[in-house]
Amino acid sequence: MSNYSDPRADTSLKLCEHCDAVFRRIRLDPGERAYCPRCGSELYRNNDRRYGALLPVVLASLIVFVCCNAFPIVTMEIQGLSTRTTVWGAVRVLAREDMLSVSTLVFVTTILMPLVELGLLAYLLVPLWLGRIPAGFGPVVRLVRLGRPWGMIEVFMLGIVASLVKLSAMAIVIPGVALWAFGALTVLLAIVVSFDPADLWEHAEAIEAGHPSPAEHRP
Repeated sequence: MSNYSDPRADTSLKLCEHCDAVFRRIRLDPGERAYCPRCGSELYRNNDRRYGALLPVVLASLIVFVCCNAFPIVTMEIQGLSTRTTVWGAVRVLAREDMLSVSTLVFVTTILMPLVELGLLAYLLVPLWLGRIPAGFGPVVRLVRLGRPWGMIEVFMLGIVASLVKLSAMAIVIPGVALWAFGALTVLLAIVVSFDPADLWEHAEAIEAGHPSPAEHRP
């Protein structure tokens, strides 16, 4: 019996998230997708090849995430005075200005939840890449899916761009390293969220069945 799945679960079945119809999975060729015949929504796709590239993208996202929070977002010069801040500095300023709710929202959606998702994905993908199933596999996959809607880096990025456009009329605005890093992180996270964490169940089952892991295919 598997130590990571519910013994009552049948991963050969797929539930349509839009109309609740249940279908039995069939094997797809690389790049193919299965659609619900009732509502036309996409049920699943063959991600065997794409998942091999997910781990490098997640690790790259973690590196860029550190840059986003370690360097200033922007430098502003007004009448000879220069000021700069990081994301964490902005969170602290908002908290000091009695905007605790806004400060908490920025912290959760921009720092905490993206870091949690990337960290949990790395926790899952590294052992799977090495041919092992990590402890707590099922709960971690569910946690990734539960927390994913709370990561809003792209919304934060749009807010920064809109603010810079308005501030450019009052001060000299110099984009910082973190601003460019946020742009790169937005692209990387768009790639990450295109993968459904639930599909990792199939990879875990393949490992349990004794199929070779991606690492064993490397020359």
